[in-house]
Amino acid sequence: MTGSGVIASGAKQSHGLEVAVIIIHSLGQAVAALTAAARSGRPVVLTSAPDAGDYVGPGWFKALVDAAREAVPYARCSTFLDCGDNIGAALAAIRAEVEGVVFTGRSDVAHRLADIARQHGVRFETERPPDALDLAVDFFASQEDVERRCAEFLG
Repeated sequence: MTGSGVIASGAKQSHGLEVAVIIIHSLGQAVAALTAAARSGRPVVLTSAPDAGDYVGPGWFKALVDAAREAVPYARCSTFLDCGDNIGAALAAIRAEVEGVVFTGRSDVAHRLADIARQHGVRFETERPPDALDLAVDFFASQEDVERRCAEFLG
């Protein structure tokens, strides 16, 4: 998932397993998604909400990811902070060395940011995933309901 492109659900990972993309909005959702992924034996990509880099910032996102991974250490996942077309947010995320950044702004800027991301060891994408489970409607749902929804999506 390095370079410019789409975080594709259905992209092959190691061991030939398909990767599912789940858009998370809270620590509870991240933990539920990782729990469902671990139980299914499938790797997942956790992404923030669109444009979340604007309002949550890389520090919050990294802390959320770290806490979720600590809660479910046996899950296999990668993560992306969606910065939309905000150059400053994308640059801050890259400098903070979040695992991955989504930037949907101008292509000339994306090219420069991709180079900076490579230098920092950060994966960089220019498009949001087309086939993802967005847990926005489940923000106030119970942990069990969110986990069940994720399991159905991964099934």
